[in-house]
Amino acid sequence: MNNSKSELFQKAISNTPPKADQIPLVHKEHGDNRLDNYHWMRLSDEQKNDKVTDDHTRKVVDYLEAENKYRETLTSHMKPFEDKLFEEIKGRIKQTDMSVPYKENGYFYVTRFEEGREYAIYSRHKGAIDSPEEVLLNVNQLAEGHEYYAVGGMDITEDNKILAYSVDTVSRRQYNVYFKNLETGERFTDEISNTSGSVVWANDNLHIFYSIKDETLRDYKIMRHKLGTESKQDVEVYHEKDETFSTYIYKTKSKKFLVIGSSATLWDEFRILEADKPTSQFRLFQSRIYKLEHSISHYKDHWYIRCNKDSAFNFKVMKCPDSKTGLENWVDYIPHKEEIFIEDFSLFADHMILEVRKDGITQIEVRPWTGDSYYIPFKEESYTVGTSINPEFETDLLRLHYTSLTTPSTTFDFNTNTKELLLLKQQEVVGSFKSDDYHTERRMIKANDGTMIPLSIVFKKGFEKNATHPCLLYGYGSYGISEDPMFSSARLSLLDRGFVFAIAHIRGGQEMGRMWYEHGKFLEKKNTFTDFINCGEWLVQNNYCHPEKLYAKGGSAGGLLMGAVVNMKPELWGGIVASVPFVDVINTMLDESIPLTTGEFDEWGNPKKKEYYDYMKSYSPYDNVEKKDYPPILITTGYHDSQVQYWEPAKWIAKLRDYKTDKNPLIMYCNMDTGHGGSSGRFRRLREVAMEYSFLIELAQ
Repeated sequence: MNNSKSELFQKAISNTPPKADQIPLVHKEHGDNRLDNYHWMRLSDEQKNDKVTDDHTRKVVDYLEAENKYRETLTSHMKPFEDKLFEEIKGRIKQTDMSVPYKENGYFYVTRFEEGREYAIYSRHKGAIDSPEEVLLNVNQLAEGHEYYAVGGMDITEDNKILAYSVDTVSRRQYNVYFKNLETGERFTDEISNTSGSVVWANDNLHIFYSIKDETLRDYKIMRHKLGTESKQDVEVYHEKDETFSTYIYKTKSKKFLVIGSSATLWDEFRILEADKPTSQFRLFQSRIYKLEHSISHYKDHWYIRCNKDSAFNFKVMKCPDSKTGLENWVDYIPHKEEIFIEDFSLFADHMILEVRKDGITQIEVRPWTGDSYYIPFKEESYTVGTSINPEFETDLLRLHYTSLTTPSTTFDFNTNTKELLLLKQQEVVGSFKSDDYHTERRMIKANDGTMIPLSIVFKKGFEKNATHPCLLYGYGSYGISEDPMFSSARLSLLDRGFVFAIAHIRGGQEMGRMWYEHGKFLEKKNTFTDFINCGEWLVQNNYCHPEKLYAKGGSAGGLLMGAVVNMKPELWGGIVASVPFVDVINTMLDESIPLTTGEFDEWGNPKKKEYYDYMKSYSPYDNVEKKDYPPILITTGYHDSQVQYWEPAKWIAKLRDYKTDKNPLIMYCNMDTGHGGSSGRFRRLREVAMEYSFLIELAQ
């Protein structure tokens, strides 16, 4: 593709991109020699934080800043429109807003925003929502002086007097824990560093549990802290020594037990302790068994277990006495069904709630402890629904979150006695937005092997299938994470300019059940990529978009998807947006010092085994860049990213420039202050959305 009318293309031709030094390094695995000219871009954490005295770090930072400057130069003519787009997207947000209150332990809790402010204010009201407000955290005040500020977990003692909360100021997902006296407003001197962010109080209002990270940022230990003591005195209660597992802790909804979980991709293990006895020893629930996946929840004198025991690939629910938790005591409670995928469950005094997928659509099943079960009905053909915040055990009200490609985020309370669905709040889209002005469709697309792939599509009414429109196709397809149809007010800026937006529900997610995931991982990973290509081809063949105006976007593992499909079928795409892309698959999976690597062998395979190495090499985007034409590409990354290290996209763009035979724009934005999730403020992150959208709109001219 070469759009001679676009100034972006003309600038790409006339401006010289940053030149990355080529320092050859040969990786030798399984008798295979891989040449890596850009391995020098990798920095250790120590080097990364030393931008002043370390010459290697300075060289890398200079290169990243040169990429940012090059992007600014190429897109300078787009800046006025990008600013306008940002204000347009921002203008749809109700700036002074408040969440629907939820009740817990005698208080109503609220998250609210004030006009012009980036961050939330967390507060509560005692007894009734119209009682005086007690501000728990004003994050706007706490974030002053920080380029990045994110509050992680928050937990309040059972006596409602002390708040524990965690904060990340680097965007590395390493949180410090602090404590606030809610009666006086003063902060305790206690401080705990290098945690996962999650904090759980015992029932004695004195001891708190948390997990800490190792040098690869894996959550590997559970610690117990006594309020009023120094963190160096904290007690280790569990050490997860298997590097493929991560550990965490939570309290059951019944408030009776503390639970330590330890999980890998394909198996789990739990330890339990009465929450009233925090200094006692945790006991094993059931020892880990390879490929036995399960989760546990407590009600009265039984544990309920969602699991895949006995080849229940779509999962079932079992139960056991709380005094006899070994596998031999598990009995079926809800049997396995091949047509229904049980995603999650939650327990209440009078009923169990199941979150399931049937024909790829999310549904909520209510199962009273006595009486017949039923599904909650919704009117739209395609939508996303799930349980929301439901901390209360003794209640007839079930809080739900609902959305679709045309319906803004909506909060309902469902009365399990009367079966009435009460609308509490729908996200307000400031301006002239009307859901009825937009149309959504769900289509099934035949993949290469005959499998039918769901495709969700939305566009503004008045659209004609005349092969003239631009289309943005989005996908992810990894880790069993389902990309469901959800509303975005920012996306209206594309739809209102004639774009079609589509989500390819490709294998690797779990939209169509557990086997959808199994057939999109390991040695079947390429199904994820070919499914996406098939969906793109269908959109073109059926005149939803102009053949040269089909664009694709994905982030993280979805960035791997972008890198793979642009290597496999570069001529199909008019442009690509790859956000924090996981593209250097083999090098990352061979380096166990990198965060997440050891825990992902059950997702991608272990390249130390030749079978997996050869397969990974056949699709790894960085390893498969070739001398050929590539479409325009915008790549984004964060210097402090702990999930996909910045050097993966930096190496990728350097190699693409070295190999590509076209003059199409290839640009990268590295946010030097953030990590995987981008900016922390609610408006700052919209700047990056406006940047991506203006890139796509420019291409579509």
